[in-house]
Amino acid sequence: MMDLLGRLSALHRPRLLIRAARIGARDYRRDRHLPRLLGFGNLPKTPLAVLQLIELEQPMDQRRCDGDPGYSLTRHVELMIALMGEAQMLSNNRARNIRNGQQPLLETAQIKPVKCGHITNVEAT
Repeated sequence: MMDLLGRLSALHRPRLLIRAARIGARDYRRDRHLPRLLGFGNLPKTPLAVLQLIELEQPMDQRRCDGDPGYSLTRHVELMIALMGEAQMLSNNRARNIRNGQQPLLETAQIKPVKCGHITNVEAT
């Protein structure tokens, strides 16, 4: 079992995809970006948003690995931007809780490696 931040750090994606997402994450605005990805309505709390984004990103990455003609690089970058933005918020919240003497919540998830060419990805089980 891994917590969400550990699970995210275990993801292996192409460097160019990560670099593009890092640049985009600088301008990430939860209230503007999340509804486009998760659907409109009430925004989930950060840990739930991270889980939902991971569930959306993993099949997207599998399509990339498979060379699926329906794969959208733009959509994949948008998902990675949101994942990085939400992960930053989760990390900030966790650090604030620790500073305030509160026990951080450890959201857990099992992972298993998935081969994609020469790249090892991580998938939820």
